[in-house]
Order: sequence, then C-alpha cells, then structure tokens
Amino acid sequence: MPNYEAELNQEQLNAVRNADGPCLVLAGAGSGKTRTITYRAAYLLERGISPENILLVTFTNKAAREMIERVQIKLPWSGTFHHIAYRVLKKYCSFLGYKSNFSVLDSDDSANLIKQCLKDEGVDRTLRRFPSPTVLQSIISYARNSQTSIDDALDLKHPHFAPLADTIKSIAGNYAKRKLAANAMDFDDLLVNWLKLLEQSEKIRQKHQEQFQYILVDEYQDTNKIQASIIRLIAAKHHNLFVVGDDAQSIYSFRAAEIKNILDFEKEYPRLSGGQAGAKIFRLETNYRSTPEILSLANDIISNNINQYQKELKSVQEKFVRPEVHSFDTNEEEAVAIAVRVEELLGEGVEPKDIAVLFRAAHHSQALEMELMKRGIAYDYRGGARFFERAHVKDVLAYLRILNNQTDEIAWRRVLNMQVGIGEMVAGRIIAEVATHPPTPSLDKREGGDGGGEFGVVGLPAKAQAGWNDFLQIFRPLQNAAGAEIGDLIRIIMEGKYAEYLENEYPDYRERLQDLEQLAKFADNAEDLDQFLAESSLQEGFRGIAAVETHSSASLRRGEKIILSTIHQAKGLEWQAVFIINVSDGQFPNDRAMREDNGIEEERRLFYVAVTRAKKHLQISYLLSGNFGGSIGGPSLFVNEINKNLVDADLRGAVFNNDKTEEIIYIDEEKPKRQFRPGSFLRGVDEL
Repeated sequence: MPNYEAELNQEQLNAVRNADGPCLVLAGAGSGKTRTITYRAAYLLERGISPENILLVTFTNKAAREMIERVQIKLPWSGTFHHIAYRVLKKYCSFLGYKSNFSVLDSDDSANLIKQCLKDEGVDRTLRRFPSPTVLQSIISYARNSQTSIDDALDLKHPHFAPLADTIKSIAGNYAKRKLAANAMDFDDLLVNWLKLLEQSEKIRQKHQEQFQYILVDEYQDTNKIQASIIRLIAAKHHNLFVVGDDAQSIYSFRAAEIKNILDFEKEYPRLSGGQAGAKIFRLETNYRSTPEILSLANDIISNNINQYQKELKSVQEKFVRPEVHSFDTNEEEAVAIAVRVEELLGEGVEPKDIAVLFRAAHHSQALEMELMKRGIAYDYRGGARFFERAHVKDVLAYLRILNNQTDEIAWRRVLNMQVGIGEMVAGRIIAEVATHPPTPSLDKREGGDGGGEFGVVGLPAKAQAGWNDFLQIFRPLQNAAGAEIGDLIRIIMEGKYAEYLENEYPDYRERLQDLEQLAKFADNAEDLDQFLAESSLQEGFRGIAAVETHSSASLRRGEKIILSTIHQAKGLEWQAVFIINVSDGQFPNDRAMREDNGIEEERRLFYVAVTRAKKHLQISYLLSGNFGGSIGGPSLFVNEINKNLVDADLRGAVFNNDKTEEIIYIDEEKPKRQFRPGSFLRGVDEL
C-alpha cells in the first residue's frame, strides 16, 4: 500500500483522508488528480471497505487500468460509464424488454440501421438530398445525451434542417423500435437504459445504493446530464461521493458535456438531514508541470470567466522565461517563424516529441504543415487528417482538376460518386463519353445534346439525371468563371450545391467549410490553375522526403516527430514547448462561440487548456491580416485581455489589459463567485 505522507502533498493528502460524504475535488491542471483519486481508492481499502462496495468511474478504460496498476489494487467495479452500464444491463435488461444476450452497436452499425429507417420513411437519398445517416445519428445522439428535444438539437446544430424536423423525429422513433426488436443497444442506450432502470425499479435502485457505499468519479466536468443523474441516484443512500475535475477545463459542450454538473455540485448535494455535513470542497492548486511564468499567465487568463470556482495554480518548478506573444502579417509568415523556432529548439536539444503546435480549428494548420514539410521537419497530426488528405479538400480539388483536364478519370469518379443517383455503372458511361470526345467549353451542350446534361449518353436514368443536374449546378458556374482567381473558383464551389452536400453528409460541416476557405486563401497566391493543382498534389510528396538537409535531421531520423494538434485533442497531454497559433479576431474565440450562450467562457477555458499544456516554453501568436474566412485580422479578445507584464510581447494591433483593479461581483447573497477586472475587453451587461 502507498506511503501517503511521502507520496502525496498536503492538498492531496487532505482530500484522500478527509473525504467522507459528498466531496468535490477541484484539481487544477497538472496538480495530480489521477494520483489523488487513485490513492483515495487505496485508502478506502485500507480502512476495510470491500472492493465490491467501491465504484470507480473514469472516462477511458485505459485510465481505470492505469489507476489500479499504480497502487496495485483490484476494484471489480471500475471503468467507463458505458462499461459499467453494460455490466449492469446484462443482469437487469429484461426489465426493459431486452434479452441478456443483447448486442451493442458501434457507430457504423448505428448508421446502417438508420439507413434502413430512412427507407422505411420513404426517403430516397438517391433522388434528393437529405441528412446522411451519420448526421442523423449525431442529431439523435446529442438530443439524448443533453436531454433535449430533436427540435432543440436541430436549432443548435443544423437549423437548415428545421423544415425536416417531423421526418427526423419519425426516423428517430423508428430507430428506437428497430433496436429493441433486434435486441440491440447503441452507446447512448447503455446510459439511457441504466438511468431508466434506476428510475423505474425501486428494487434495482436500492441494490445499487446498498452496494456502492463509496463512489469515485474522474473528469467530472466532462459528464453529461444523464451521467450526473445516474451518480446522484446511486449516491442517495450513503452520500459518499468523491468527484474530481476542473471546471476551468470543461471544453466538451459540443458532446453534451454539462459544466453545471460541477459548478452546481454544492447545490445538488446540500447539507443533509440529521446533522450530517454537506458537500466539501478540496482544491489541488500545486502544479507540477509548468513554470511559474506560464502559470501566472494561465491564472490571469481564466480569471476573466464569471462562472467558475476560483483557483490559483502555484508552480513547484524553478523560474524560467516569460511566455511570448507575437503578431504576424500573414499565416505564411507565422508558419515560417514557428518552423525556424522549432529548428532552434531541436538544435538546443529539445526532443521533437516534446514540441507541440496547438490550434483552435484544424484549418489553422495548413500553412504550417506546408512549411514543415518543405523544411523536412516530421510531424504527427492529432485531431483529424492532414490538410490535403481531408475528404472535402480532395473533393474541391477534383472539381478543379476536371476544369483543368476533362479527361481526368480519377477526378471524375470522385465527383460523380458523391452525386445522388449516380453509381459506378453510370459514372463509367459518363467517363467513357468524356474520353471519346475532345474537351469542350461546356460539357452539357455537346452537339446533338439537349443542354440537359446527357451530352451523348443515351437515356440517363431519372435518378442519375438528378445527380448529373446537381453536378452541373456546381460545375457550370466554374466554367462561366473561367479566368477568375483560383481562390474565387474554390469559393464558387463552396457557395453552391457542394455546401449543401457537406451539411447533409457531415456533422462537422462548418469546420469543413472553414478548411475550404483556407484552401481558397492558399490558392489566392497561386500563379495559375496548373501550378496550384501541382503544388497541392506535391504536398504528399514532401512527406516522403527524409530530413537529410536540415540541421534537425539527426533528431528526426530516430523516428520522432513534433506534434500538431487541435486543442481539444491536446487535453490531458503536456510538452516542453508549446506554440498556440492564430489567436486572432474571429478565429479564437470563433465567431459561432460569440453568438452562443456561455460560448465565450468555454472558448476561454479552451485557451486556458492550451496554455497549461506547456512546461517551459510558450509562444502565442496572432495575425494582423484576415487570412481566414470572415476574419478581419488582429488580436483576439483573449490576447487583448492578457496583462502585458506577464509576457514578452510585440504590441502591434493589441490593446492589452493592464487594469489590475479588482472588484468583487456578487452572484448570490452568500459569497462572491469570482473576481472581475473592469478593464477586460468586450464584457457586456448581459454577461454579468
């Protein structure tokens, strides 16, 4: 068993030893939350609590295994919410009409079943555009996990589909019936049905409550409403609930995570009858990761949020250099500067794997990816595919390839296969027609044709004709814009039928459109279409070039790579050196967050997460010009909020906040919720 006094600091030790009753452990970034919850479990076992009476809930099964292995304890009831729900439902699912041998559907299984529901509803996606099974799956899942209606989910995620709400609700109902008939549950059902058991069966609820005398939950800030309700019901008898999390790192509302679960913990678990103490709050504020200079900046950043628990991270590391803030005229200039600095760090002996570049959105990385490849600096990409490997980028390039070379069979197959009603056979007929005729200015007006798009292919089926007409709606404007700037050609594709295709096919269509705007920006610098297409294709070629001519090649030959990652993917990780790029107006926070309730605060938490990934070196940068769609350029709200005394910075375009006068804002009559600095940028009356 552990030596608690030697292996824990005083904050951790206090939480481990004195956490009977409902307890919230506010664990700041790098403060040892995993160690604390693990040692708490070990401490309970030492006190004679049976392993069967402890429930340990984590957000990955890997985390559960690592916790148990750390102190060599065995807990039979440990794992993710879904893992534990499966075990419970295997025993009790008959109460809900299932057999014990029920199947668990993965994402592909769910999408295929929803596809059948579309057919049942009479929706033929080969005849007309309609949300794809994947998009429908995301809408249904969000509504269930957030415990909202389909109408609300559509309003938030896909307002364009509001006229289809009744049909989508009918599909969702049929999907639920088909799952039950097939004796199958999807991942959402595991949670929903576990909660149903607890709510509807007093016998099952009491058995849970009797058995689990102590409940420990990790990453509580990432729980959704269903998960919080499950925990609340199970803890209702013994009240020994130990939840660990950090409200300042709650960044997954798009997955239906509910920050109120942690912010309202004291309200949900008030003083109990019989004189028992109510919720206790423990704070872990000793940070083992970052330098004092980085933590001073992090504390400064998060202090601007109103809805939070106050924490002040303190470093155990020695003093080092201050974080840097830099401005650049363009994202290409930013990319060159970061690549040069990366080479310097590698030359100073920093391992490639200890360097990360973080960004708010995937499309922010495009210029940097190109610069790294040109210099032979190998990198791993987290949070999606590399820029030129993304499906929608390849789609748009395929349209341009056809415009440039109408006999490009590969490009033809790509664009035709995404059209309704056009399968491999019809696509082959169209491609054969193109191959047997010289390229003409207008594909849909060949001699003998009717201008309707058959161009010599006799008798296109009705479904295929509809798809061909969709293609022409995208391609005709391209032909009519011959001679236009290449970036404008890409925008023509984005603004037409292709945008509708993206929304129908992908839950993250907004992010994909942002990628394409960045592609258009890249194209604005191209000399001609031939050169642009060649350079785009050659990006993959750069991946195969070994770094033999750069001074960093010795490090890179060992197979190590620097990391490029979205900030969401970086949570829980750490690096010696971190670059946070494009913290620019309209980009971070993004425009959508500016319009959403509590959106700014979540974006600020995301910025805080990015900053607290850094151990020693931190550089933040922004663009002075609008290099991304809808952005006018300049520093973002978050850059303007920074106290310039905490950073080494150039001040171009920035209006730094240096008013350190502190004022207490009383949210309720009992206590101040946070400290508020009047100098903070763009804060309005509504936010208070």
